[in-house]
Amino acid sequence: MNSQGIFRHWLTGAIALLALGACTTNPVTGERELTLVSSDQEITMGEQYYQPSRQMQGGDYVLDPVLTDYVRSVGNKLVAASKEAAVVDRDLPYEFELLNSSVPNAWALPGGKIAINRGLLLEMNSEAELAAVLGHEIVHAAARHGAQQMSKGMLLQGAVLGTAIAASDQDYGNLLVGGANVAAQLLMLKYSRDAEREADQYGMLYMAGAGYDPRGAVELQESFARLAQERKQPHPWLSSHPPSPERVARNEAFLQELPAGGYRGEEAYATATASIRRNKPAYDAYDKGREALAGNRPDEALALASQAIQHEPREAHFYALQGDALLAKKQLREASSRFTDAIARNPGFFYYPLQRGLIALRLQEHAAARRDFEASASLLPTAMAAHGLGVLAEREGKLGLALQYYKDAAGSDSDVGRQAYRSLLRLDLPRNPGEYLQVRGGLDPQGQLIVEIANPTPATVGRLVLLVRYADQNGQIRQLTRQLRGSVAANQRGRFATGLGPFANQQQFQVALSSAVVVE
Repeated sequence: MNSQGIFRHWLTGAIALLALGACTTNPVTGERELTLVSSDQEITMGEQYYQPSRQMQGGDYVLDPVLTDYVRSVGNKLVAASKEAAVVDRDLPYEFELLNSSVPNAWALPGGKIAINRGLLLEMNSEAELAAVLGHEIVHAAARHGAQQMSKGMLLQGAVLGTAIAASDQDYGNLLVGGANVAAQLLMLKYSRDAEREADQYGMLYMAGAGYDPRGAVELQESFARLAQERKQPHPWLSSHPPSPERVARNEAFLQELPAGGYRGEEAYATATASIRRNKPAYDAYDKGREALAGNRPDEALALASQAIQHEPREAHFYALQGDALLAKKQLREASSRFTDAIARNPGFFYYPLQRGLIALRLQEHAAARRDFEASASLLPTAMAAHGLGVLAEREGKLGLALQYYKDAAGSDSDVGRQAYRSLLRLDLPRNPGEYLQVRGGLDPQGQLIVEIANPTPATVGRLVLLVRYADQNGQIRQLTRQLRGSVAANQRGRFATGLGPFANQQQFQVALSSAVVVE
């Protein structure tokens, strides 16, 4: 089932729930509230979209498994405290992952799937501050804040989420297709002020229950608020969890209601994060290299990638930067080799096989391209992989398969998506012109049949074959085809005389297109 089909399925269930009132108890606060997404649906969404969400945010950080285990241990302590404090027992399958991104951010999907970026760890100085971030995200999941936001969308829009949202903060956000688009939409859910208040206060409560000093949460917000004022761009985590003096003051007041003191864990945190702090210069060089490449300075990007590799030769991202820079210089074989180096260090990130597959396609190495595209799409479905697989299927004469891949890729609002749509038109228009073009018939003053064809596609279409059904003088239904002269430009309408008639009235005939082709 595609993403729109999933939404329709959930919407049908939502309508049924509305008839029953659809009120549930917030597991955290005990309050009654309207929620049209069931707990089982939340868990299913989290499990289905956790991996693509992590992929589009840089992939898992695999260089330091001990650090990931440390983050998980803090998260699990808070989960245990949350279950003790919950009004309604809710056994979510919580997971915590550390992502390989310098962007300071953290997020939670419905169903308890939580991630924090490497970059956010560098902004904090204690285990208590880490607990504050994770506790906040746990509340979002436990209190069903995502489900509440989706329920509001159902009521206001008749759907769970708008399908036009993309992961705009990511370089490849507009290349996502299928379920990855849904994952991107879930990541962009904005919580209400009440939800943020609950996440702040109950997160602090969970911290205290787990033995942490809840003052770390207030101090974290204060420092992030200062960072937001100092930077031209807002802090990414704060863009989805916006601070305010009132919010800080409210949390300071709530702090007085909690037991004083608790574990802060500055030394433990410094020890756990020592490796990413040591490697920060390498990731800084990598980030600058990405900026250089985006600015069309591949030689500078190569130099910065080499600098990063010299500091930390195990990081796959650094070799991928080399590959992209060499690709920009049209050194295809050398670029492919660097992506192979990246895959050897981390086979679990979609971008490396995707780029190597694109190179293999250009080198006419079709079997290798297919393997890489399929490997990449299994990690994160993108328009680039789908389009590449469509090209390969078409070259093998598997037109039905090619059409499906092109349809998948055409769902992306990107250059490659538009390219896929043109390929889709080229293959499918001759057989199914009614899927792309609209035709209507009318009579001129002499009763002769004329037709108007609307072409909303981005391509000029021609070789138009009209199918006409009409009743003759004896009332018998006749059918004929008529080749129309001329073409219809992209996003235009065209009128054509058919030479058929005269007809007495509009009810005597029906018109449709039986064939058309792209003529550009």
